[in-house]
Amino acid sequence: MSRFFWMQEDKAAAAKYGGEINAWHKLSLPGVSCGTCGETWANTGHEYPCVDLAQLPERNEFARPRPEPFSEFARLRELVRPLVPPGAELPPGTGFGPLVGRAMGEFGPIAWVWGQKLLVQRDALSRLHSEGVQGLQACPTQLRFRQKDPPELLELQIEPHGRLHPDCIPPDEPPPCVTCGRFDLTRPDAPILDAASLPADLDLFRVGNFSTMIIGTERFMEAVRRLDLDGITFQALPAR
Repeated sequence: MSRFFWMQEDKAAAAKYGGEINAWHKLSLPGVSCGTCGETWANTGHEYPCVDLAQLPERNEFARPRPEPFSEFARLRELVRPLVPPGAELPPGTGFGPLVGRAMGEFGPIAWVWGQKLLVQRDALSRLHSEGVQGLQACPTQLRFRQKDPPELLELQIEPHGRLHPDCIPPDEPPPCVTCGRFDLTRPDAPILDAASLPADLDLFRVGNFSTMIIGTERFMEAVRRLDLDGITFQALPAR
């Protein structure tokens, strides 16, 4: 079995280059106010920067972050479902379209936004493809730079797949809400991946039930290190 690694921002590498990005996706599903569990919430880690909502007549309904009753949230979710990859969960707060905002300074081959979104320079992406890394899908950003000749940073669309193993989830953790799906899980101190749920054809993905965690395969880690693409730390995770 391939080994899997929890990937996070290498802050020492980021400090070396000194670049800064302040940007987010301008279009998203609203949050939800759920009448079943009584919570008002939205998720992070579910983003589809390659999905363009411009063709939707209702596009403006995705431009203002706000909570909605579940019925209205569900209506809007169904409008975007034909545009997203099959099986996408689309929780409240799911973002769409290019990353929009400001950037300044220098960047290495890999850059992060708020420690959650992974950007690559085009040359680095080409080199990763040449190393046989599978399933990388990159999308243009709309970042405004102050300097001349700014770098071309592309956002990787990293979709949620797989799950945390039940063994690392407290047994008294309440199940997800039957209506809105909210699962109030704190990240385990010692995460374990559910091996049977992990994708076989992707070298980069988010954990399906804890989507702020980005996972890379051993092949991805080895390619990054072989190409000397600094910007990522790798922590091995068990899978069972």
